[in-house]
Amino acid sequence: MIEPATEAQLGEAIRDAKANLKIRGGGTRPIGAQAAGEVLSTANLSGISLYEPGALTIVAQAGTPLADVEAALAEQNQRLPFEPMDHRALLGTEGTSTIGGVVAANISGPRRIQAGACRDSLIGVRFVDGHGTVLKNGGRVMKNVTGYDLVKLMAGSYGTLGVISEVAFKVLPASGCVATLKIAGQSVEQAVASMSAALGSPFEVSGAAYITGATPLTLLRIEGFEASVSYRAKQLGMLLADHGDMDVETEPEVSKALWKDVRDVGPLTEGAGNIWRMSVKPSDALAVVAALPDAEVMLDWGGGLIWAKTPQTTDVRTALTGIDGHATLVKGSGFPTFHPEPAPVAALAAGLREKFDPKGILNAGLMA
Repeated sequence: MIEPATEAQLGEAIRDAKANLKIRGGGTRPIGAQAAGEVLSTANLSGISLYEPGALTIVAQAGTPLADVEAALAEQNQRLPFEPMDHRALLGTEGTSTIGGVVAANISGPRRIQAGACRDSLIGVRFVDGHGTVLKNGGRVMKNVTGYDLVKLMAGSYGTLGVISEVAFKVLPASGCVATLKIAGQSVEQAVASMSAALGSPFEVSGAAYITGATPLTLLRIEGFEASVSYRAKQLGMLLADHGDMDVETEPEVSKALWKDVRDVGPLTEGAGNIWRMSVKPSDALAVVAALPDAEVMLDWGGGLIWAKTPQTTDVRTALTGIDGHATLVKGSGFPTFHPEPAPVAALAAGLREKFDPKGILNAGLMA
């Protein structure tokens, strides 16, 4: 295993490499084709480089544990806006999630519908490309990107274009109060209608999810100052009064546990089967669920994100023919991990990899 402790050592390791390198942060998200090769770990590139609470900015090296970043922010009553998911329970992995790994996979949670994805909060990045060259894009303030927006490009590239060494984020104040509206017993169609109504209201919903099971449960989250949350929860309850039996959870720790379960796909972690992550238009959620009658499903982002546990023989992509979106096989076997790209997009992606990694050594084949 190669374990560089500095960015310079990282560049040297990549320049000297003659064969494929398997890029690893904390090892909690082994998603994609795991090709053979020597492991290049970023774990020793750790530490918060800069934190300016007044400027709502934090800069950290890629191997910094996500928990350390979140703890530093919590001390100043701040948070990462995009609520990154923890994959360990779902994938059965151990290790420590790193902030670089979160960026490399563009990991976002339930609050994405309000605050945007990981890449939307990312304002700067440093990385080493396949030549061993250190590149920098963005910075420590918003609206300072000129030329190619490599910040957005690196988010979700899974280490195939370069190895991230440092990231910079805009952060937000943490919520002072939270309320979760719970509607029990809805069908998928009813839940999507309720979530759509809530998200289309002026009441600033920060989470909209639906969990199937013996007692299906629709969850709607409102956050902010206590008086505002109380008012908005009441008004949203009145708006959805005819949508079913409703309960309002105001205990912060209970709401936190509910949304952690949604964030980490808790209802689907037990038992055998393939785990699929599908991104579609919320209005297509009902069609997706209908096309997968043997699946256990969970909806997030108002129905725009669908998690499904299916039998290993179920070809989800074929079942969803005619529905716009993409499906990723997060856990399981029998099918490619990533959704096949249209020919023009595949050609563009290949061209980018040729430019950034001409030797073809950075997580080669991982996104095939």
